[in-house]
Order: sequence, then C-alpha cells, then structure tokens
Amino acid sequence: MDLVQWLLLLHVTGAFLLVSGSVAAGVLNGLALRAERPSDTALLLRLIRGTVPIIGVGSVLTIVIGLWLVHERGYAYLSFWIVAAIVLWLILNALGGIGGKHQERARLLAEQLAASGDTRTDELRALLTDARGNAMSWLAGLATLLLLIDMIWKPGA
Repeated sequence: MDLVQWLLLLHVTGAFLLVSGSVAAGVLNGLALRAERPSDTALLLRLIRGTVPIIGVGSVLTIVIGLWLVHERGYAYLSFWIVAAIVLWLILNALGGIGGKHQERARLLAEQLAASGDTRTDELRALLTDARGNAMSWLAGLATLLLLIDMIWKPGA
C-alpha cells in the first residue's frame, strides 16, 4: 500500500471511531433519560465517559489525517467540501463538548440521589429533559451525519 492508501485507511478508521463513539454515547444518553432510578441513570451516564476517548481519538484522526490527505492528493484547501468538513468538524466538537458537560451535571446529581435514597426527583428529571442540553448533543449528532455526507459525496469537488 502506498502512503495515500494508508492515510485513507487511518482517516476512515478515525471516522468509524468518531461515529461509533457518538452513537454509543447517544444510545446511553437515551437509556439514561428513561431510567427509573437515579442509580441506573448515574451508571448509564458514567458509561458515556468511556466513549469520550473513542470519540476524541476518532476526532483527532479525522482532522489530522484528513488535512494530510488533502495535501497528498492535491486538493485545494478552500474547496467547498473541505471547508464544509472543517466547519462541521468544529461544530460537532463544540456542541458535543457542551452536551457532554450537561450530561456530566446530570450524572453528578444522579449519583448524589442514588447515595441518598435512590429516588428520582423533579430536579433530575428537569436536568435530563432540558431542551438546551439535549439539543447540543442531538445537533452534534446531526453535524456528524452532515460531515459523513460531505465526506462521501464531496459536493463541489
């Protein structure tokens, strides 16, 4: 295999890690929303923390190797699809970080409640169903999907 093929393999591996970690985090978050007891909610939200390194490695691989591929293949850095990919990458990481902080607050409250009677409160319910916090995570997922579409079809290439 030549350099470009290796880079493409690493880039696709990064994309797989980014998407699979994001999907796993989304599924765990959805299950946490439906959990009855705070201890279950805390467990599910704690499991999301395990997806963070997977998402992080995937995120770094996609941008670093992706830009290296742009150079190696002679694409113009200001091509629409490349600029769109960079913007979407920035958006998904920013929104995912904000959504992750929201989930962390919910996890901490769920752990406190689990230690003191394991009864779900209105405060936890409100935090778990907070439209702004959940929107950040869902919009990060949408940005990830749009990034995949951009990478596959390369509009304007």
